[in-house]
Amino acid sequence: MLHATEALTRAGIPYIGPGAAVMQLCYDKLAATERVAAAGIAVPADATSFPMVVKPRRGSDSLGVRIARAGPILPSDDYLAQERVRGMELTVAVLHGSVGRPLRIALPEGALYSFARKYLLRPRREPLSDAALAKRAQDTAVRITELLKVDWAARIDFIYDPKRDRLCFLECDVAPLIGVGSAFADSLLAAGMPRAEQLRRLILGACS
Repeated sequence: MLHATEALTRAGIPYIGPGAAVMQLCYDKLAATERVAAAGIAVPADATSFPMVVKPRRGSDSLGVRIARAGPILPSDDYLAQERVRGMELTVAVLHGSVGRPLRIALPEGALYSFARKYLLRPRREPLSDAALAKRAQDTAVRITELLKVDWAARIDFIYDPKRDRLCFLECDVAPLIGVGSAFADSLLAAGMPRAEQLRRLILGACS
């Protein structure tokens, strides 16, 4: 999709969706993480011991994310090696500044929120009941979209470590699935934005 947006931008063809520059930044996990961390928002630290989380530097939707339990992990510009944070997986939709209600992903203890679990073996999702943590996640999600210059829709993924009271940014997907039943749509719906209004903002907001 990045290549498609770049081609459309070069050709001057209007389209509805994220800008190419925004996609390039957000789908470079190292660049996005460094910008977010520089603003004082928690992110997983670089790994210094096993087990660790290894993920492709570029891409989205948790493609290629895995837990490495032993080495060697060779230094590479193509992969990130981060500490394994244990806690509650959360996802929040943001649409032109309007923020959805955080959804808690009901994963087995210690399981990664992988591509397969996001789209194939999808676990139960439910609105986060902790009002204070929900507000914190919402505020942080909006701030992240501002830092990353999000210009359309985004789904922000976090993991909350209750032992250290740490809300860690994981990923900003600026080309999220937006269909009925998607995490993006359900997050906005849980915040009181009906489907018709979501579509209006997705389409008309991009044309304004």
